Amino acid sequence: MDTTATGILPPRSSTLAGEVDALFNFVLIASIIFFLIVVVGMIIFVIRYRRREDRLVGTGPSHNRWLEILWALIPLVLVFIVFLWGFRVYMKMNIVPGNALEIKVTAQKWFWSFDYPGGATSLNDLVVPVDRPVKLVMSSTDVIHSFFVPNFRMKMDVLPNRYTVTWFQATHTGNYDLFCTEYCGTGHSEMIGKVKVVSQREYEEWLETSASEGEGMPLTDFGAQLYQSKACITCHSVDGRPQVGPSFKGRFGTQVQLQDGETTLADENYMRESILNPQAKIAAGYQPVMPTYQGLLKDREIDALIEYIKSLQEENDNP
Repeated sequence: MDTTATGILPPRSSTLAGEVDALFNFVLIASIIFFLIVVVGMIIFVIRYRRREDRLVGTGPSHNRWLEILWALIPLVLVFIVFLWGFRVYMKMNIVPGNALEIKVTAQKWFWSFDYPGGATSLNDLVVPVDRPVKLVMSSTDVIHSFFVPNFRMKMDVLPNRYTVTWFQATHTGNYDLFCTEYCGTGHSEMIGKVKVVSQREYEEWLETSASEGEGMPLTDFGAQLYQSKACITCHSVDGRPQVGPSFKGRFGTQVQLQDGETTLADENYMRESILNPQAKIAAGYQPVMPTYQGLLKDREIDALIEYIKSLQEENDNP
């Protein structure tokens, strides 16, 4: 498969991208040709048949039967070609090969989570083997999202309370942009990720490594790593600047004003509850948009994130 950029489209990197591009280019070129025919014809007729004193207005034939048949027949043929061609590509994009690797995709404000065979998980970065069909079974925990990878020419809405299915087969290794293309709230523009296409051997090694991620690392260092990989960075800064959620810097050990007028101490219990049941205590001045990480984080990962947040408080106390 050619991976060079094709005009206004990004490089092709999946088995079906070439067929999608061919149909797109056919429609584009046909549209340009007919646009030029219409516009150039209008200009010629405006110049040639402009009103003059020596020309009588209203004379000549009123219509041409064969010309009318022709300009009705050509669009009809083009519509049939596009329909049959598009239907053929659509069926290929929606019939999943029987040997496809199945990965569960969960969308929520504002990140993607992926569950792989064998129990491995990842956030925002989808890791897949090259030259192997990958089936995505997708659902949302809140609102409508949309899974879009431009290089693969694939896009599918991700809906709450139901599953949608799509598939692709990457043809080259590399990192490809993943976007949400359905507006889903204030953090919509931050709901981005990567599809990391690796060799089959690298994929199997990654599955083994991810199962033991963080083993042997100090909790604070592991928490700093999770802050990036688990998408905490999307809503929480570590430099004191409030974003969608409050900054982690200097948060631990302080009194937090809640929306209901109460206050609570930001200790380990508060941090854990905020991760697993974020709607229980909403900080004043912020919207209740924090998603739950229940089932997405292991106990050691929760402990590591809390230790990392505590370390930011210590840095604030001892600059």
